[in-house]
Amino acid sequence: MDTPDADGLLAEQLLRLTRRVHRIQKRQLEKRGLGITPAQSRLLRTLAHYGSPPRMADLAERLEVVPRAVTTLVDGLEASGKVRRVPDPTNRRVIRIELTDDGRGALRELRAARRTAAEDILAPLSDDQRKVLGGLLNTLVDGMGAVEAPRRDC
Repeated sequence: MDTPDADGLLAEQLLRLTRRVHRIQKRQLEKRGLGITPAQSRLLRTLAHYGSPPRMADLAERLEVVPRAVTTLVDGLEASGKVRRVPDPTNRRVIRIELTDDGRGALRELRAARRTAAEDILAPLSDDQRKVLGGLLNTLVDGMGAVEAPRRDC
C-alpha cells in the first residue's frame, strides 16, 4: 500500500489556496469596476514602492517576469491612464514608468480590495493561528531567496 506523500499534499494545498486567493482578489477587483487585472495590480503595487520612476527592466526584475510581460502590462495601464512613460532626465534613450493621479487612486481601491479578500480568506483562523501562519509563510518566502526562481510571464 502506498503511503501519502506529505510534502506533495502540502504543495497541493498551497496551490489550491493560491488559486482561491487569486479568485477572491479577482472578484473584489471586478466588484470595484477598476478594469485592472491581477497582474496589472501587482505592477501598480510594485511601482508604488519605488522612490523615483523605475525603468521597465527594473520592474521586470522586481516582478520576476520577462521584460515583454512588463511592456504588455504597462501598455494596458497607460491606455487606461494609470501610468505614463516618461523620459529619463539623464539619458533620453531610457524610458521610466510613473504612476498618474488616476493610478494612485486605483492603488487605494486595490488596497481596499486586498484587505477585503484577506479578511474573507483568513476568517476561519484565530488571531494566534494567523500569527503562526504568517511566521510559516515568512520562513517559506525567505527560503525562496536561496533558490533562483525562473522568470515567468504574468
